[in-house]
Amino acid sequence: MIKTNRSLVTYIVFTILTCGIYGYYFLYCMARDMNIMCEGDGENTPGLAVFIILSFVTCGFYALYWYYKLGNRLASNAPRYGLNFQENGTTILMWYVVGALVCGIGPYVAMYILIKNTNALAAAYNQSKGAYNNNNVQ
Repeated sequence: MIKTNRSLVTYIVFTILTCGIYGYYFLYCMARDMNIMCEGDGENTPGLAVFIILSFVTCGFYALYWYYKLGNRLASNAPRYGLNFQENGTTILMWYVVGALVCGIGPYVAMYILIKNTNALAAAYNQSKGAYNNNNVQ
């Protein structure tokens, strides 16, 4: 069962309260769940260690690439579950880069899109596996 009730507000509040640690845990869970939901698509979403190390080495550029790939993977796997996402990796990247110039809210919009699409894909995945959509599912 994949969690279907992720929230941008929870992400922001707990990331602030834990001085950024929850943000990394959130990304770890998102990558893990993506690899489960999209198994068999020929791709792999790298985990947290790769994300942290390569983001540090590339001065943050790898993080942008990771988000871009995640957005594309969500969009390309949506039809497997009868979904269609208007947003893809380019949308996410544009919100992160250009949207950051709009009072700094662009990255939050990009994360909201990723969370919304991940929740939708998780609900469809759970339903395809015969599980009920329960918001308390981990």
